[in-house]
This record gives sequence, C-alpha cells and structure tokens, in this order.
Amino acid sequence: MSVATEKTVRELVQEFPSATRVFEKFGIDYCCGGQRPLAEACHAAHLSLNEVLDSLETAQKASPMSPKTCDWQTEPLAELVAHIMNTHHKYTREEIARLGPLLAKVCSAHGKNHPELNNVRAVFHGLAQELTMHMMKEEKMLFPYIVRMEEAVIQKEPILPSPFGSVQNPVLMMEHEHDDAGEALRALREMTGGYTVPPEACISYQTLFQALAEFEADLHQHIHLENNILFPRAVAMERGR
Repeated sequence: MSVATEKTVRELVQEFPSATRVFEKFGIDYCCGGQRPLAEACHAAHLSLNEVLDSLETAQKASPMSPKTCDWQTEPLAELVAHIMNTHHKYTREEIARLGPLLAKVCSAHGKNHPELNNVRAVFHGLAQELTMHMMKEEKMLFPYIVRMEEAVIQKEPILPSPFGSVQNPVLMMEHEHDDAGEALRALREMTGGYTVPPEACISYQTLFQALAEFEADLHQHIHLENNILFPRAVAMERGR
C-alpha cells in the first residue's frame, strides 16, 4: 500500500478499511476528525508519521479484502443502512442497557476512593441519552428516506419529496450530533486515563473499563460508516451524481 501523507484520514479509511484498527491503536480520530491530512493528524497527536505509515502498511498486507468483506463504497445503500442498524445500533442499545447498571455498581463500590467515576457515569449517561434519541431519528426519518430515494433512482422514478427538504439538512444535523458524541468519548477516555484500571480494581471495575473501551471503538466505526460513506453517497445520489 502506498500511502500519500497529504491524504486525509477519512480518505485513507475509505480506501483501506483495515486502517481503522491502526487509527484506533494510535488514538487517531478517523470519524469526526477524519478531515485532517494524515501528516497533520500525526503531528497533532505527537505521533511518528513513519511509525503510523509502517503500521498501515503492515495492516494492509495482513488483512487483504476477502470475498466476505463488504465494500461499502459500492454496496447498495439499503444494505449499508441495514448493516448499521442490525450491527451498530443494536450493539449500542444493548451496551447502554448493560453499562448503566454496571457503572452504578462500580461507582457505589469505588466512588469514594475514585471520585472521577461519578463524572464518568454522568458523561456516559448524557451520551447514552443523546445516542438513543439520535438513533431513533435516523431510523424513523433519515434512513427510510435514503432507502426510498435509492429505490426511486434504481427504478428511474422521481424521488418523492421529504419533510426535511434536501437530505443534506438531516445529514448536517446527524454529523453535528456525531461531533458531540466524539467529544463525550474523548472526555471519557481522558477521565479514565485511557481506560486504565487502578491496581486494586475488582472484576466489575475491570469489566467496566474494558466494555467502555469496546463501546468507544464500535462507536468510532459506527460514525465512520455514516459520516464517511453513507451520508456522502446519499447526498451525491440526491444530486444525481
């Protein structure tokens, strides 16, 4: 893989899906902050550009696209929407239901010695509420419109008008809410020292931090699929490109 350092992080993950794992490893934001060129993103994160490039090269060689891997740049938008809902929306709802009680348990047991846990709980609670409303808006309004629009284009029929005008309008709103979610994730990571558990942490404490780290990684992938693939393709389709 030949990586042009002037390419944006977003462009790289669009071309090489395996790059998402590398960016997760180095803490490079490829969803909300994906508009930065790779060299700039590395500089901002105080990372060696050569080290990141080497890791990208290795990841691409180790993970060639298999027949089972979907290229979401070319698959039907309806399939991508179904994948986002059945994989990421489902996971997010299940984890919100699991992590709420787990956070309460850990805060009750360790909050006195680790008061930052109460802040973690508050930020996660706010994020969970926002994500719940966000996913509902996508599933009830934006996603059905995108699917209907694609059906009309395939059948060479006029695209029915939507209640929100151009698809660009809800897309911009969803992207803004993604930015808010990204800020909450960064706050959680900072509060927890990168999800590092203290030496005396019990199993529940360890489980919580591992689950929060996995929640972060899945939400990054979730937002990437929407911001970098689904939304741009839907906007381009509406414009007739």
